[in-house]
Amino acid sequence: MAYQASQPVTTFHTDPHETRHVVVGLLAVFLGVAVGVLALVAVWMGDSAHTAQRQAQAAADRAAAATSRGMAGMPGMATSQSGVATPSFAGTAPANADALAQAHKAFPAELPAATPGPVVAVNLAIQHKLIQIAPGIKYDAWTFGNRAPGPVIHARVGQTVRVTLINKAPMAHSVDFHAARIAPNVAFRDVDPGKSFTFSFKATAPGVYMYHCGTKPVLAHIANGMYGAIVVDPPAGALPHADRQYVLVASEWYLSSDGLKQPASLDMVKAHETRPDWVTWNGYAGQYVKHPLMAMPGETIRFWVVDAGPSLNTDFHVVGTLLNRAWANADMTQYERHVQTVLVPAGGGGVFDVKVDTPGLYPVVSHSFASVDEGQVGLLNVGDVKGTMSH
Repeated sequence: MAYQASQPVTTFHTDPHETRHVVVGLLAVFLGVAVGVLALVAVWMGDSAHTAQRQAQAAADRAAAATSRGMAGMPGMATSQSGVATPSFAGTAPANADALAQAHKAFPAELPAATPGPVVAVNLAIQHKLIQIAPGIKYDAWTFGNRAPGPVIHARVGQTVRVTLINKAPMAHSVDFHAARIAPNVAFRDVDPGKSFTFSFKATAPGVYMYHCGTKPVLAHIANGMYGAIVVDPPAGALPHADRQYVLVASEWYLSSDGLKQPASLDMVKAHETRPDWVTWNGYAGQYVKHPLMAMPGETIRFWVVDAGPSLNTDFHVVGTLLNRAWANADMTQYERHVQTVLVPAGGGGVFDVKVDTPGLYPVVSHSFASVDEGQVGLLNVGDVKGTMSH
């Protein structure tokens, strides 16, 4: 019987200490790689964030430059190439400001008589002209008629309003009537320089409404002075009796310079940032302080108020009394009684009755007092009292 010798068997013994050293080493390598990868990811993310920031800034710079180029051909426009607004000129005044304010012929705030007959014919001559918006402050404005705001239009429900635009300006303009129910692409179209255009609409709802230029950029056209008010009376006898009626149009002015030596024009950056230099009733800062709106004790005074903006709201308030009746949003179907302050939004209107029994001076303001400081203040003089307000 053959005998086969068995092969020797080799046995390996693992030292536990060596195993731990190997594992620790592998973990160290792994962690080192992971930290390196994380570092690379962090660098990549940081670089991406900086790249995105640079791209966003570049896009903003291109947009600002494009806006500047787009505005450059417009007379009466001043937009910084850097996209930085000019400093505030709020409150700027010459040494003889008081005398200039006294000599200023105030915008007629009295509601004009309604037009008899079935048709109210409105002729709006569009111009670019030099006006004053505060004592001694000159401005290159765009206007309907000779000043800003444009003429107050007074119609009655059921009348047809026939509007003729005559463009005497060096660029295209248009008009948008908030009182109209009409296709804008047909009626509110641009009218080229030297051309005229006529359209009509029926006044169907009572109230006080804004009209304004609707040509792009609308912000610029309104901010440059192209706005006005149309009052539409309800049928006779629908409203309580008013002894006196005034129309007030609120608006903002954004100036490229102080307007003292040379006329200012529109700073579009300020307009976009909603940082006006002046805020006014009927286009001129504080004009009804030197030339107050008049009333007698016991009379009912009706204010037809439009906020032309282009951006700020008006918080209508008469200091020293309450609003006996307030038709908010110019909704003439109902009113609130004895309220203190009522919001008139940009592009909106409101109608307010005040009855004052005690003689005195009653400031008419927006209760946004930044706007008051910038000129949106007037006085209601009840009883023809002498003097002026001390504050």
